[in-house]
Amino acid sequence: MAQKCFRVSGHVQGVGFRAAARRQASELGLNGWVRNLADGRVETLAQGNDAAVQAFEQWLAGGPTAARVDAVSPQPLPEEAPPDGFEIR
Repeated sequence: MAQKCFRVSGHVQGVGFRAAARRQASELGLNGWVRNLADGRVETLAQGNDAAVQAFEQWLAGGPTAARVDAVSPQPLPEEAPPDGFEIR
């Protein structure tokens, strides 16, 4: 079981990034969440099998078609446990 947290920068708010991330994570069977940050980035936590978390990280690097991703940066894991399923916060 893998768990990773990421911050995604670029043109990632107002383009359906969170909804697309939730769909992608759900298709991969991941638990976690995705949320907008006040500075214009998106933050996400993903938990699942190693291959699924790695596939999600690769998807984040491109995002949905309307997004422009400049960087995906790993972050320290939050102390809270991820929810069952994948939610938009």
